[in-house]
Amino acid sequence: MRTVIVLSLLLLNIHHVTGAPKGVTASLRAKWTMTPFLLETSEFIAEDGNDKFWQFVDTVKELTVYKQGESVRSYYNLVIKKAGQFLTDLQVNLLKFAVALRSHSPAVHASQQIASDEPPPEACPAFVSIHGQLSCSTKDIKKLLKAAAGRPKPFLYKSDHTYPGLNKTDVPVVILYAEIGTKKFMSFHNALSEKAQEGTLMYVLRHFVADPKPQKMLLSGYSVELAIKSTEYKAVDDTKVKDPKTSLNTEEDENDVQGFFFGSLKKSHPELQEELVELRKHLLESTNDMAPLKVWEMQDLSFQAADRIMSVPKHDALKLLRDLSQNFPSKARQLARYTGEKR
Repeated sequence: MRTVIVLSLLLLNIHHVTGAPKGVTASLRAKWTMTPFLLETSEFIAEDGNDKFWQFVDTVKELTVYKQGESVRSYYNLVIKKAGQFLTDLQVNLLKFAVALRSHSPAVHASQQIASDEPPPEACPAFVSIHGQLSCSTKDIKKLLKAAAGRPKPFLYKSDHTYPGLNKTDVPVVILYAEIGTKKFMSFHNALSEKAQEGTLMYVLRHFVADPKPQKMLLSGYSVELAIKSTEYKAVDDTKVKDPKTSLNTEEDENDVQGFFFGSLKKSHPELQEELVELRKHLLESTNDMAPLKVWEMQDLSFQAADRIMSVPKHDALKLLRDLSQNFPSKARQLARYTGEKR
């Protein structure tokens, strides 16, 4: 009976060991926190035009209300459905792909970073900046606009979203930091868009999430390499170590280059060593062999390419750059053998 129990335990232990997963799972996280799908979607639509962006904003002014009672999947489908009103079927598929890759998350975080530099007032889900003066209430906009003329206008970035109003150059610039789809955003947006259409101010929107999620942004679509390094130490007799350059040249001479065995030719004609080296170099440069390179041959490949381009006359440099860029795999071995010129 005791033997049966011991065998049963052994079998259970073997099953547990063999059933353990052997794969390695790697995840890549950004330094910033998660950004909302709705804001990333707005950035995708903005690439198709500023007017479409603001039309989408007007459509989803209070969309985050549905976020509370819906699952993440349902809310995602709702955002895609709203965006589909302004996109073709092909663009909707591209949007899903972009959201899956979180391609526009950096753009959203950039606005968040600009907002943190203001800095935002405490306990304020949305705020405006009028020539350096901040406010969390729409009631203060009129008062701040009157005093804005004496202060310099803020610097605007290419990524800023400007409301398509009259946009006169002599009017104050009002920057709204808010999260699209919230109630606070809607109250600010209604007040500012009305004044922008009247031509009394320039309305600029930047994304701002008052309570971002603590989780870091998970990135997908990026390659991750797990390199396992051998820590085994091998004893080598220094007295028997060959010169790497000599051994390398010997190995290369044993290989044929377009039918020529230069090792045999050098033995038969020792007086033509330099001529044979030049001939071998010419044959190697004239071939488009894409044989794999050693690791040490690729270490300075970018510098060798740059030096090769700089070595030719100026009117040929652009042609050479285009040739190396378009045919780099076939030119890599030639570049690896380039020693550069003294300047």
